Amino acid sequence: MNDAQHENPPLTPESAETTLRAACELVELDSTDAVPLRLGENALFHLPSSGAVVRIARSMARWADTVKEVTVSCWLANSGIPVAHLFPGFCQPVVAAGRPVSFWAYLDGRNGGRTDVAALGRLLRRVHSLNTPRDFSLPVQQPMAWVLERVESAPIPDEDKRFLQDRFTELTQEVQGLTYPLATTPVHGDAHVQNLMIVDDNPVLIDFERFAWGQPEWDLALTATEHLTAGWWTPQEYDAFADAYGYDVTDWGGFPVLQAAHEIKMTTWIMQNAQHNPEIAREYEIRMGTLRDRANLGGWRPF
Repeated sequence: MNDAQHENPPLTPESAETTLRAACELVELDSTDAVPLRLGENALFHLPSSGAVVRIARSMARWADTVKEVTVSCWLANSGIPVAHLFPGFCQPVVAAGRPVSFWAYLDGRNGGRTDVAALGRLLRRVHSLNTPRDFSLPVQQPMAWVLERVESAPIPDEDKRFLQDRFTELTQEVQGLTYPLATTPVHGDAHVQNLMIVDDNPVLIDFERFAWGQPEWDLALTATEHLTAGWWTPQEYDAFADAYGYDVTDWGGFPVLQAAHEIKMTTWIMQNAQHNPEIAREYEIRMGTLRDRANLGGWRPF
């Protein structure tokens, strides 16, 4: 795996396309009709001619997470959870241009949206009800993983960087002091409604790179933070989510810590692409205003 030793340039639209071409050549898929789907923590491309979706991780530091994604998707499917399936025909994941790459069967449906938040709650309940896998070990949940790495590598003002580093330290200490009301379970790790695809009116779960064994409160607190901080859900929609799951995490006294942690995670996630998109750069400033002095509550934009 010589490519694992390469220093990666940042994951940009240009470097993602370079990796896409290398990966498709490696597994003998045609990339000439590739359609970009998303550039976030990963780059996603659809290959209409083959019916594949290509998922490109940022660097080889994500190799273990990519391997886990492949393993977890198979385990969840065998456990009766509706999930995205790997594209067949070759061993996965692969390494191309110094990045981990996986290939998934294209789901002919729509992204989860406003009408699907209750479906997310029901599906999370099923995931959280699973026992530990027999054939492999899930990693222990690291809910604050990647935050500091993002901050340290981001081209942001030094003042922002110092603020985020200090806030990360404070939140890490607060998280360590929590006593959780729910038992540990398998957790998705990034359980928002955009990680659902709706196929023939049925929800399908995607994106397993943060899957772990840990506290389900973290999965539930993400939708609660989207409601209370970002303003993406009405009270009625959030209630539908909590009712479908059977528990409202905002009733727990430790929720504000998880809310603050999700706020910094959501801000540093969008920060990674602020230099490539003026609208994302503006959104980053809006979210920083919330982190600094609680400005802009309810005024975040989803990306």
